[in-house]
Amino acid sequence: MYEAKYYTVRAEKVLCRLCPHFCRLENNETGICGVRRAVEGKLYTLNYGVCAAMALDPIEKKPLYHYYPGSKVFSIGTVGCNLDCDFCQNWQLVRAKKRDGGITPRRLLETLFAEIEEPFGIAYTYSEPGVWYEFVLETAKLARGKGLKNILVTNGFLNLPPLQELLEVIDAFNIDVKAFSDEFYRRLCGGRLQPVLKYVEAAAARRHVELTYLVVPGFNDSEEEMERFANWVAGINPYLPVHLSRYYPQHRFTAAPTPVMTMEKLYQVAQQKLAHVYVGNLFGHEAVNTICPHCQFILVRRDGYGVEKNFRGQLCPQCQKTVNLIN
Repeated sequence: MYEAKYYTVRAEKVLCRLCPHFCRLENNETGICGVRRAVEGKLYTLNYGVCAAMALDPIEKKPLYHYYPGSKVFSIGTVGCNLDCDFCQNWQLVRAKKRDGGITPRRLLETLFAEIEEPFGIAYTYSEPGVWYEFVLETAKLARGKGLKNILVTNGFLNLPPLQELLEVIDAFNIDVKAFSDEFYRRLCGGRLQPVLKYVEAAAARRHVELTYLVVPGFNDSEEEMERFANWVAGINPYLPVHLSRYYPQHRFTAAPTPVMTMEKLYQVAQQKLAHVYVGNLFGHEAVNTICPHCQFILVRRDGYGVEKNFRGQLCPQCQKTVNLIN
């Protein structure tokens, strides 16, 4: 076990301050995330050094469409999550019992450079990297020192002080906003909406951020909710990329996939306020290309994870106006 950050001891209980659950733990009790445990007045993380998944992925798979399109990013993940979504697409990994493994951040970087020629960066993904906090933070610091990019794919359910520390070393985020309803978060995810909104606002103020909204039929797929969500995003930055992802049956949910008509309708609603809206989990759909919002020139053409770039820098080659693309 590895001593965790962000906790205090009160009345013989350990108070975890990492995420908005603020778990109060008695001796040998584990938090909601399943990977932080109180032992004799201290808080320990159970998944430090546990790398349960590893792959070299297209950056578009995260998904990030406006951050070095066409790059390949070394992706790693662990076990544990501080939400419990009924429709979780990675639930088998999240709830895995694996606790063995002793890889260190330094050893991970050595492996990365040994196996990949001129690596681009590391994505902390698959499960929830927020509850892998200590390992992610240390690895990201080492990676940045070696010129690598750090990417966090997260549910955004983390308190602001730990986030501010991450913002020193994380370069880009894809953050899930699972709905624009607190009832949805409480009922289907075991969380709350407001902390996620604060996380997005704080991250977007300092780093590149893209959002993913999984459209679950009958729960967060109304045009009214999408309009409220799009208005909120536009208030942060109308050029912030939003990925509307199609739900497929997973975990406790067995309902049919989101109808294509619903995806297209919500896409149109979001487009009224936002410059860059994409449709995901719906292969072959035309709403995957990146279009210049000023002149409609196709900046990036996508076919699956194949990418054709038609730009350099951050200027549209046709109208010469600035676009929200980092390359």
